[in-house]
Amino acid sequence: MTERKKIAVVTGSRAEYGLLYWVLRDLQAAPDLELQLIVTGMHMAPEFGMTVRQIEQDGFPIARRVEMLLSSDTPGGVAKSMALGLIGMSDAIESCRPDVMLVLGDRFEILAAAQAAMLHNVPLAHIAGGDTTEGAFDESIRHAITKMAHLHLVTNELSARRVRQLGEDPASVQVVGSPGLDHLHRLPLLDRAALEAALGVALGQRNLLVTFHPVTLEPEEGVRQQEELLTALATLPLDTVIWCTRPNADTGGRSLAQALDQWAAGRVNVHVFSSLGQLRYLSLMACVNAVVGNSSSGLYEAPSFKVPTVNIGDRQRGRTAPDSVIQCEPERGAIAAALEQARSMDCSAVLNPYGDGHSAPRIVAAVRALATANTSLKKTFHLL
Repeated sequence: MTERKKIAVVTGSRAEYGLLYWVLRDLQAAPDLELQLIVTGMHMAPEFGMTVRQIEQDGFPIARRVEMLLSSDTPGGVAKSMALGLIGMSDAIESCRPDVMLVLGDRFEILAAAQAAMLHNVPLAHIAGGDTTEGAFDESIRHAITKMAHLHLVTNELSARRVRQLGEDPASVQVVGSPGLDHLHRLPLLDRAALEAALGVALGQRNLLVTFHPVTLEPEEGVRQQEELLTALATLPLDTVIWCTRPNADTGGRSLAQALDQWAAGRVNVHVFSSLGQLRYLSLMACVNAVVGNSSSGLYEAPSFKVPTVNIGDRQRGRTAPDSVIQCEPERGAIAAALEQARSMDCSAVLNPYGDGHSAPRIVAAVRALATANTSLKKTFHLL
């Protein structure tokens, strides 16, 4: 019997786990592959919802847990978290001895994993390279991971062009779409009554789904920009229910979370969650009147639900956006105007540029091919 190839997959955040979910399912089901799930970062932090429990409830065995997230989200604290992550990922690779490591996106936890894979000569497959987000240091992390990766599983053709422009072998670049869209075909969402029961709160006449993450290239601006957003939201009538998810663990995230909690306290039409989980989050997205903030989900998933997005500031600037996305300056007047514009938008004809919702099988097939090929780790810079 042929020995199964070991595929290590790293997840460090609730959002990234949601995108990877069906890839993990298909790797787990593949008879010729062994899934080695490495869990790190926000998953093991109570303030971010202790989402490692959701992973366990979903039935995924965890090969290694890498503790790396310090209680400080200052630049120094994040740098030290990355250092801990590099040590922990190195230990995980020595223990698991994977044939391939698979990572997604552009967070600092994933950069630590990619660096460890490079140093251990483990072939690296990277999902969602080539995107651009001009307002966050994710931009630099994403392109750095591209240069360490041997297989590039990009979400759209423009991103593929960027990866090739970085000198990567065109044969190593595959357009697979965003795996987060696979939920639309494979995850039965909750209807309104079931969603309200799961949330423990009734939906409103109108509903907004709000997430505002740190603006890492303008760290002094994050709190001010969120305050502009909250001021605009405060002018909405009480029959508009505002569903907020807390920011992630980037630099300055805790200050944003604290300010959000203080603003929400005592407001009967505002509900704040550390993590909704993928089922509640997507079910809620399907029911709301708009997605608001600076989360990538407003560009990736919301268009497939024909829901408008008010995208605030520069965090996602440069990312491919369909016509359902309203780009908005982080100023209360502009945000209020964008919210009003979203009220009358017809998104029924919007097409999602991030694929057809069948990405996971393509990703698994590509990773299988990488694991079984005699891949050279030596990379040649390909000039265009």
